[in-house]
Amino acid sequence: MRPPFDPTLYLVTDTGLSRPRPVADVVRAAVAGGVTAVQVRDKTASRRELLELTRTVQTALADRPDVAVIVNDAVDVALIAGADGVHVGQDDLPPAEVRALLGPGRLVGFSVSSVDELDVALAQPAGTLDLVGIGPVWATPTKPDAGNALRPDGVRALAAAARAGGLTTVAIGGIDATRAAEVAATGVDGLCVVSAVCVAPDPAAAARALRTAIEQGRVAA
Repeated sequence: MRPPFDPTLYLVTDTGLSRPRPVADVVRAAVAGGVTAVQVRDKTASRRELLELTRTVQTALADRPDVAVIVNDAVDVALIAGADGVHVGQDDLPPAEVRALLGPGRLVGFSVSSVDELDVALAQPAGTLDLVGIGPVWATPTKPDAGNALRPDGVRALAAAARAGGLTTVAIGGIDATRAAEVAATGVDGLCVVSAVCVAPDPAAAARALRTAIEQGRVAA
């Protein structure tokens, strides 16, 4: 059975943006403020360092089994750490191969930024994917190679098609508390944020503001 996964407010970690605070401290505070899932991402880390980072995040959330901890890209790290899943991009390992390695009991997410890429996701064998990350909504310095901005209308169209195919959806890219309601109103199941929480002086307060905006957007949808 796959672990619980609430995509409402999905934090993607950034070690550099969190400094001088440890990532685990930012994660702990953000979850206290309303973050519902965490993806451990550090593109500059070695596999050993990523494993250590994943374990520190898991330890920080030991009392929150309802908050899934997902590893970006590194299937080996996720398996060794016993993480709840893996998120892969278009240029990473094929989703079906990732599912074969992870087995049925973990989550697999996949990034899409266009109709063609969503078609790849929808063509996967049944049970391969749990989630698609749709973006970038707006251009973002945390992922400069993410492709052209979809803006909310583009997200809405992709989210509807993904939902019709049975996939959970989250939007990512340039989202902060001033934009969260607009994105939440597109019909996605959740919002992914990086800098909106990682650079915030008070990650808990930042998460609370995002959750409030998400609820406002859902009511307006």
